[in-house]
Amino acid sequence: MTIPPLVVFGPSGVGKGTLINRLIKEFPNSFGFSVSHTTRAPRPGEIDGKAYHFTTTDNFKKLISEAAFIEHAQFSGNFYGTTIQAVQDVAATGKRCILDIEVQGVRQIKQTPLHATVVFISPPSMTVLNKRLRGRATDSEDAIQRRLAIARREIDYAREPGSVDYVVVNDDLDAAYQLLKRIANVELDVSGDRMPPLDD
Repeated sequence: MTIPPLVVFGPSGVGKGTLINRLIKEFPNSFGFSVSHTTRAPRPGEIDGKAYHFTTTDNFKKLISEAAFIEHAQFSGNFYGTTIQAVQDVAATGKRCILDIEVQGVRQIKQTPLHATVVFISPPSMTVLNKRLRGRATDSEDAIQRRLAIARREIDYAREPGSVDYVVVNDDLDAAYQLLKRIANVELDVSGDRMPPLDD
């Protein structure tokens, strides 16, 4: 039996990438990262085919028309999407596929027969998230405000009954990782964190 994919989502700056990379590094034979397509420009150090498949808007739209994606979304003016092939490539190696996607993509995946386990990585507070985004020093003030607005929408979605299977609050990175690891390894009797108020 194929283990259902693990879908991880949460606001920009919450530490999703760090947690996922740590999981794959500790269990390289158990988990594989599905490499998404994007039309955004590569960041320093990002390698095509490793972090993302970097592509043009025209090519991305062509893939949409060919029904190549199981999910796709537009975020901060760029397209992101996961192809059916990307998930199959990971499954073919016998590993559990991990998808790091946007909330629009989560909604789409819930409509597929993949039976994915959905994990929301939550900040402990909006104040902490704001601080983390500013600490990265990669975004303009406008971009930070856009990311915070999107974060509020993601939080609203995560609060909808039945939208997520688990919440992991990334207040302490090690504690968040230990919980994600138990969820990802399909341990029995795992309870997620309580959703923080996030109304600051």
